[in-house]
Amino acid sequence: EEATHQTTTTMDQIEAQLKKIRTKLDDVPAFQKAEDVTKVPKEYIALGGGALVLFILFFGVGAGALCNIVGFVYPAFKSFEAIETQARGDDTQWLIYWVVYAFFSIIEVFVDFLLYWIPFYYPFKAAFLIWCMAPQTRGAKFLYDSFLKDFLKQNESRIDAAMDSAAKNASVIASEAVAAGADLTAAGVLAAADMSKKDDTDKKDE
Repeated sequence: EEATHQTTTTMDQIEAQLKKIRTKLDDVPAFQKAEDVTKVPKEYIALGGGALVLFILFFGVGAGALCNIVGFVYPAFKSFEAIETQARGDDTQWLIYWVVYAFFSIIEVFVDFLLYWIPFYYPFKAAFLIWCMAPQTRGAKFLYDSFLKDFLKQNESRIDAAMDSAAKNASVIASEAVAAGADLTAAGVLAAADMSKKDDTDKKDE
């Protein structure tokens, strides 16, 4: 009887937690639509989706792409909403997030060969990005105010000079590529014209 009572208590606790999750999901129309289509309770859809995401992050191929989606899609949508509203506070919040995201991405490019050896890097990265973007934590603002703002201000002139140099080099490379493409096209046209004249001459000789 004691074992049966304990099992019943555990099931009651699970049911209570599922009800809490369902109540929270009532504010998300997408889960309600998914429930209507699949006939599967939305709390199970959410738990299954969460388990799948965790599985991909820990073991699956494509964890890097999933992390990029986590760090990009939701912030991009919230940035769109911020642009379309009159309030300025959310604009600043998401601008700060994108500065931190860009800074983090640049660092990641240069140390990518080391990240391969860090166990469970992608779950940590996903958790870090969620911490940065979540309105409850505002991790991006914390990082920006803590050190990134001072770092960027101290190196602003160097960054501007580097950007100007990169833009000039890109312009030169683009001009050279266009010129090379034009020369190649002209050479091709001339070669085709010569071949056509040669064919006409051969036909006349016959």
